Amino acid sequence: MQLRYTFRVYPTPGQQNALARAFGCARVVYNDALRTRRTAHTSGLPYPTDAVLSHQLTMAKKTPERAWLTEVSAVVLQQALADLHTAYRNFFASATGTRTGAKVAPPRFRSRKDTRQAIRFTRNARFAITPGGKLRLPKIGDIAVRWSRELPSEPSSVTVIQDAGGRYFASFVVAVDEQPLPPVEAEVGIDLGLAVFAVLSDGRTIENPRFLRRTERRLRKAQQGLSRKQQGSANRAKARLRVAKAHARVADTRRDWAHKQSTRIIRESQAVFVEDLCVKGLARTRLAKSVHDAGWGMFTRMLEEKAARYGRSFHKVDRWLPSTRRCSVCGVVGDRKPLPVRIWTCGCGVTHDRDLNAAVNILVAGRAERLNACGGAVSLSA
Repeated sequence: MQLRYTFRVYPTPGQQNALARAFGCARVVYNDALRTRRTAHTSGLPYPTDAVLSHQLTMAKKTPERAWLTEVSAVVLQQALADLHTAYRNFFASATGTRTGAKVAPPRFRSRKDTRQAIRFTRNARFAITPGGKLRLPKIGDIAVRWSRELPSEPSSVTVIQDAGGRYFASFVVAVDEQPLPPVEAEVGIDLGLAVFAVLSDGRTIENPRFLRRTERRLRKAQQGLSRKQQGSANRAKARLRVAKAHARVADTRRDWAHKQSTRIIRESQAVFVEDLCVKGLARTRLAKSVHDAGWGMFTRMLEEKAARYGRSFHKVDRWLPSTRRCSVCGVVGDRKPLPVRIWTCGCGVTHDRDLNAAVNILVAGRAERLNACGGAVSLSA
């Protein structure tokens, strides 16, 4: 299994200039190759292969207009062409229906104003980690790295990223040999919400931290300061960085919290079941800000990835399951329950907490959709 290990790096001012030059060269090579393929498509010519684009890059380096491409590592430029190839492959797979998920748009030109810039070095570039713990990159130098943990194996590639806040990161791709966690008997269904982030079928609850709501005042002041700065001024650039760093701090805190919560659930449960929520649809309602702040999609994705990594079971139940209206005791489906109704009583006499009842129904439905050891369907019962 291959995983990414990402660390914060601190290049010197000179190294920042070298990285900016590498970002620009990779962007130009990508855009030149994209323009070549678009022109060929418009003119009815054959689709330019990767070999043709690579030869075009080699010839461009010998011209006065593109001679400055030789100032950066050739591997960075070749990886830019590989990124374009991947973008087209995903687009074609999406257009033909062989790729599942949301539709993928055709590749677009990259801009120097993009909030994220990245370059990639493979083993052919001969990048290295020095005995002093620095990251040595060709034609850039030794960059200081803030190591939070050791790499489990020798990395096959490293991607240097600059985010909207001006921070730099090094993302290593390493091969890991993960051992499954010891099996446990517990299985859990999870009902996600906004008032409470999650209610588990065993009665535990996870409070909603509301990271964005808690820092909204600070973000609003930073955004107001940005709006008052003159377009194109140095003060506006500084204000933009302050806004970007504030948003990055919120996103980092939310991601760290989601990692801790998902890891705890996976360690304590052999099987995890969640509802297949349409987050994109909910994000178009009046609850959009709260939905985005909760980060349901990120949380469920982490659960799925960690379940596969540690030998656990993960399953999404049908989003049309009447988990709130169905009594988890007698199975009768009642009337619709408005959001303000948090506790209701079934005709069988049992009083339910709305979220806990939904979590139990999700657990039962998840078990029913799994197959037993003989390959048969499990009946819909607790």
